[in-house]
Amino acid sequence: MTMDNKAVLVGVDGTDASYKAVWWAANYAKHAGLTLQIVCAYSLPSYAAVSFDATYTALGDDAVAHTDAQEILSRAKAIADEQGVDASTLIVTGDPSSVFVELSRNYNLIVIGNRGKGGLAERLLGTTSSSLPAYAYCPIVVVPFTDDEDKLLHLNNVITRVVVGSDESKWGLKALEIAADFANSWDADLTVLSAVPVYSASSGVFSLAPSQEETDKILASYLDDLKVRVEPIHKQYPNLVIRTEVVPGSAVDTLTHASSTNDVVVVGSRGRGGFTGLILGSTSQGLIQHATSPVYVVPRKYVEAAEREMDATPQSPADVPIKSLEDIMGVQKVEVPTGSHQQAEEIDTAIDPLRPDHDDSQNDHSDTTPNVPGKDASEE
Repeated sequence: MTMDNKAVLVGVDGTDASYKAVWWAANYAKHAGLTLQIVCAYSLPSYAAVSFDATYTALGDDAVAHTDAQEILSRAKAIADEQGVDASTLIVTGDPSSVFVELSRNYNLIVIGNRGKGGLAERLLGTTSSSLPAYAYCPIVVVPFTDDEDKLLHLNNVITRVVVGSDESKWGLKALEIAADFANSWDADLTVLSAVPVYSASSGVFSLAPSQEETDKILASYLDDLKVRVEPIHKQYPNLVIRTEVVPGSAVDTLTHASSTNDVVVVGSRGRGGFTGLILGSTSQGLIQHATSPVYVVPRKYVEAAEREMDATPQSPADVPIKSLEDIMGVQKVEVPTGSHQQAEEIDTAIDPLRPDHDDSQNDHSDTTPNVPGKDASEE
């Protein structure tokens, strides 16, 4: 049995952060015409499953953990069902990082929620060696749950603004191409950013205060290069609104700041400095942990697999051998009942601070997009 290569996979562990990821994934899958699979991962004996009566599963009790995982999946499925998406469900036992990397061979996109307070996100993003975005074969979207002050974040259900960090590396160029395709699919505006660590040209060393003339020359040079990189995108997507901007400062700070005014941030996953080096090392954690909008990561393996096939834009999933579920140790396809409408309503309220009433008149996109938990594209 092989997987549907037109599918989105989303991880859930019973935390509100993961349920928000399910909402985002279902919203995206519906818009893109993709199927959705929801996976709940746990390991024994160290895992204490998140139960829904505020208790914890006894360590080592696989049967109880499995039951709790099914309940988590049932509630997650109810969120997808609220948006008209009929999701299938998987249970993963063992190390989630290695299993998710294997699963990434077969999917168009993997979505995980962040700020899970020790849940699935920490196991997949916590260290460089086990970082899913660093080793995945398909793009990863990391959905934030709270801001730096632990306040719940409200995400748009209609994507109108996309920003991408671009440099001249092959990973940066692919990130730009993918961001343009993503923005075009939503009829969204695209902002292409280049961050420049300004230094003094006369001394050849970094300076905290180069002259304004030196700064202007450096920024102008980078802007010229950026416009050259963007020109093919203009030709490929003539109706796409594209803005180019060069910003003095660090890549992490630039994209983190941009996340507050954009619906999605796109970044490459590997390179020497600049945006494409973000996802490896401490700087990657800075962006993922502090961004206030979903971060769409274009992984190294995904780009390299496409490059071997000389594709202008890599296909999803990457052109690598797929694996059947039976060949991926620890993966079990399960059928779970969809949770109740009341459960979905309770979760919707918990994961979004500005959840609108179920009134189609309040949402101009009600015919094509879910009403919860998002906002009309005209809202700022």
